[in-house]
Amino acid sequence: MFAAERRQLILEMVRANGAVSLRELARVVQTSEVTVRRDVRALEAEGLLDRRHGGAVLPGGFTRESGFPQKSHLATAEKTAIADLAANFVEEGEAIVVGAGTTTQELARRLARVPGLTVVTNSLLVAQALAHANRVEVVMTGGTLRGSNYALVGSGAEQSLQGLRVSRAFLSGSGLTAERGLSTSNMLSASVDRALVQAAAEVVVLADHTKLGTDTMFQTVPTDVITRLVTDEPPVHDDRAATELQALADQGVQIAVAGASGNSGGDSVPPRQPRRDVALPGPRRGQVASGLRTATVLDPSGAERERARVADLRRR
Repeated sequence: MFAAERRQLILEMVRANGAVSLRELARVVQTSEVTVRRDVRALEAEGLLDRRHGGAVLPGGFTRESGFPQKSHLATAEKTAIADLAANFVEEGEAIVVGAGTTTQELARRLARVPGLTVVTNSLLVAQALAHANRVEVVMTGGTLRGSNYALVGSGAEQSLQGLRVSRAFLSGSGLTAERGLSTSNMLSASVDRALVQAAAEVVVLADHTKLGTDTMFQTVPTDVITRLVTDEPPVHDDRAATELQALADQGVQIAVAGASGNSGGDSVPPRQPRRDVALPGPRRGQVASGLRTATVLDPSGAERERARVADLRRR
């Protein structure tokens, strides 16, 4: 494929989806990420798109929100790996809340076989994923249906969450920065996400590497409220994403990194293994658990390797 044809295809994908990762662009145009990065730079120089950490977005600073059909085809391998790893942080008999999003929908599919689980959600897609799980109780919020992401929003959703208390909230969003925390492009969705956070003792954010360093209009979860981030391994040359991960860890966020080559999906819950937090250097002690398919225990030598890996990512 000639460069002009390749760049036109890249431009069409970004216009259709609002934001696309370099991995996804490389897969579609069947070339390397290095070549795609060069094409994205050329298109940015023409003012046709903006580069973001590990991807490309429509020009104009804050990205517009894509609808569910577009989001469901973005970073699918990364979302699968994140969901596989995040499922390890859910215990039998727990009560949790799961917010709206394509990554949280993937997580819900893996929670269908967790006995005694109670899931509170404002997402029709999450509820649908758990609809036939006879050992999981699903509690829906009230509210007004927002068709673009099949979520219940508005005062009805927020009021139904008052007085609720659960162990953990699993949320996604449009962007995540160490400075501002999790954010989203829609005011109604942000308001409900804040109500979900208020109901939980711990907050777990699910965000692939393309969202790291991206800031959108409405803050949902400040950084100091985020207990844990579950994300995927940033690309080798994405030093800004690696820097953002380190900054989040320095602020006390526990970081679990899943490999994009993880399980290909399915409804099974990955094997549960004991976990031990590993400290990263910084003013505060953030923890990193690393795993490709499951949250694997890190021994002391593994901790040293993890610190070296993060330092190496920052240098690249």
